[in-house]
Amino acid sequence: MSNMENYADVKREFSLQIPEYYNFGFDVIDKRAQEADKLAFITVDSSVKSIKRYSFSDLSKSSNQVANGLMALGIKRGELAFLMVPRIAEWYSVMIGCCKLGVVTMPGTNLLTPKDIEYRINRSKATVAIVSSENAGKVDEIHANCPTLEKLIVIGEAREGWTTYDSLIEGAADTIDTSVITPTKASELMIIYFTSGTTGMPKMVPRDNGYALAHIISGKYWMDLQESDIHWTLSDTGWAKAAWGMLFAPWHMGAAMVLFDGVGFDAEQHLQIIEELGVTTFCAPPTVYRIFAQMDLASYNLSSIRHALGAGEPLNPEVIKVWKGVTGSDIYDGYGQTETVSIVANYPCMPVKAGSMGKPAPGVEVNIVDEDGHIVAVDTVGHIAVKITEPPQPGLFSGYWEDQAANEKCFKNGWYYTGDTGTVDEDGYFWFVGRSDDIITSSGYRISPFEVESSLLEHPAIIESAAIGKPDEIRGEIVKAFVVLAQGFQASDELTLEIQTFMKKHTAPYKYPREIEYVESLPKTISGKIRRIELRNRS
Repeated sequence: MSNMENYADVKREFSLQIPEYYNFGFDVIDKRAQEADKLAFITVDSSVKSIKRYSFSDLSKSSNQVANGLMALGIKRGELAFLMVPRIAEWYSVMIGCCKLGVVTMPGTNLLTPKDIEYRINRSKATVAIVSSENAGKVDEIHANCPTLEKLIVIGEAREGWTTYDSLIEGAADTIDTSVITPTKASELMIIYFTSGTTGMPKMVPRDNGYALAHIISGKYWMDLQESDIHWTLSDTGWAKAAWGMLFAPWHMGAAMVLFDGVGFDAEQHLQIIEELGVTTFCAPPTVYRIFAQMDLASYNLSSIRHALGAGEPLNPEVIKVWKGVTGSDIYDGYGQTETVSIVANYPCMPVKAGSMGKPAPGVEVNIVDEDGHIVAVDTVGHIAVKITEPPQPGLFSGYWEDQAANEKCFKNGWYYTGDTGTVDEDGYFWFVGRSDDIITSSGYRISPFEVESSLLEHPAIIESAAIGKPDEIRGEIVKAFVVLAQGFQASDELTLEIQTFMKKHTAPYKYPREIEYVESLPKTISGKIRRIELRNRS
């Protein structure tokens, strides 16, 4: 049974009170371990040969050992710790252990370069680095340039100047004397994420302990998670998406999670894991579903899937049809940011409109507004914005870390401006248009690059696409597309003409790309967003 049976009733009646004191490690993990211990997560190594299962009591004990070990090293509440740990069990122990102690974690994706790490540590004045052995060399390379960085902890082989994870927890008690830890306020800083930075250096997004509690909204409604579920979100541990689908939301609902330490993306391997573990709820970027749709899905037993999720961009109807034909499940799109929890989504209790973001989440007041903060008319392009209230909307961040200019830009007129634009139709469904600074203006038309890209993906020759506005003397801008071809297709003038003709038939003619450039891959941020600014600079 779905967690949301009637959208209007749940939306009207929902209320989430953030208490004065809250700590996810104690109030969720330890509570579950004590009251109803069950499977918490399953680790799968890169070979898919080593599969291990861990209960909430296992996690409670290992995170206690981490917290006690950190205290023994002299690491104190409020210190900032840079994390660069892959999808292994120790990541959970460190994240929850730091949460219990009050050490502020700053997760970073394992794709970060030494230069990226140096920027993050110096920007935040972090004093601790906790990384896996394969990443320790990157930290060593820049350590001399980071004056605040004092303590180094490595998960893996011993290394000069580092404390190993094994020695950190060796002899550490697996219980915590809470009398030596000051109770955690919900308003205290818990975690900091760096935004992916589509136009400049990454901004710091601080999240308090109440943020973890607010992910009940994500887990209960959009993700529709239940105690019996085995959930798998495809995400790097350094992305805020990991907080959504690999940490807070599923464990609020009691679901068990899959933690796969694979390198790269092997579609067959992922489908085999779904089959072997009996994954019931699955969340992946649209690109993954598009790749799956090109495979013989009927040769895999995917009947365990009862609820599938996508985020980041709408999927073309054909992909959704193929997936549903094999699993029986629609793909429910959801929308949110590093700065929020799930704020707009599709839910099992209402029809899915292909391509729509869905409707506002319970407990969140979000709308489409103009530059002055006025709600715009139906089907009118405006800014996707969250209402500023007192107390604040659940899960909405309080502002970027030490960045007044960025805060003044996004908090104004009584709203938090997400930086994305969209529309609302007469049925209350939201539709994504694009980033505010990515809109293409051609001959007086405002064109969403997202809409162009979505239409391009319906052509069988195209597996990935990006659209930008290229300066044009007559039209102001023209639409230029960069496309990655699917296997079996070759770039040619004939194919370009075919794609342009296809686009003129499948979307408004003024939106078709007047130029098409074939590329091997698209430039993306660490979190997988297309860097259109880079494409504009090369055009």
